Amino acid sequence: MTSTLTISHLTKAFGGVKALSNVSLSVAAGERVALLGHNGAGKSTLMKLVLGLIAPDSGEISVCGARPGNEQARAHVAYLPENAAFHSALTGLEQITYYMRLRSVDTAGAMDLLDRVGLGHAAKRRIGTYSKGMRQRVGLAQALIGQPRLLVLDEPTSGLDPISRRDFYALLDGLAADGAAILLSSHALTEVEARTDRLLILSGGKMAATGTLSDLRRAADLPVSMQITALNGYDSDIMAALPEAIRVNGALHLHCRQDEKLATLAKVASLQSKLADVDIIPPSLEDIYSHFSRRDGQ
Repeated sequence: MTSTLTISHLTKAFGGVKALSNVSLSVAAGERVALLGHNGAGKSTLMKLVLGLIAPDSGEISVCGARPGNEQARAHVAYLPENAAFHSALTGLEQITYYMRLRSVDTAGAMDLLDRVGLGHAAKRRIGTYSKGMRQRVGLAQALIGQPRLLVLDEPTSGLDPISRRDFYALLDGLAADGAAILLSSHALTEVEARTDRLLILSGGKMAATGTLSDLRRAADLPVSMQITALNGYDSDIMAALPEAIRVNGALHLHCRQDEKLATLAKVASLQSKLADVDIIPPSLEDIYSHFSRRDGQ
């Protein structure tokens, strides 16, 4: 796949404090990449560098084949901040029309953009009457102007209700399918776990881990959990066969290492006639995130 965003050995310091140290990453066309990290990990600094708002101390950045912030890069990049602010006296339609004029885009498509983000019904209401979630959707509409090749999104679902969050990720899926590259920063780990292609974990200004969720699970090597429900009367038999299991709220819980998973499953399967159910619970993204953050001393 062609990389829309490429960052190589990026370093940035403020007053002698390194915000980013030797960071490298890429985002390909059509790829949805989640950027994760605690407050102060370097996410905002990285985004500012990609947008050309600040310059790196060392390293290289290529945005759609151009230097960040120049005319070519700006033409192809859209940004949505965590807290989008708009003129409260303007209607949603007036605000989006204004931004389309700034980008020299035909304003006839303004209503279509508002419809895409679920604001068609409120297009002619003043933004001062909008909820936080509605204002966030105005921000998303402006980010879609001009069919950007790279979207940089900072906590984009902030203030959105569950249905709006679902619709937002469905919209991102469509944009990625059309070839847009998406770099998404979020603290909502359960959301990005299922709706992104690859994960980047920043910790202390360094890239602590990168890969798919499966890649990170293998790298973290965290235990797999199993919840075993016995048929009536067979709890004792199962406990005897699996002495490492513990009883929790009427079920038996078992933990094993990744490299022991298949052997443990085989042992559980041999008890099939005494089992009512078995749930296998792999490490969550939250578990993996905590693991890599702690590993880097955070």
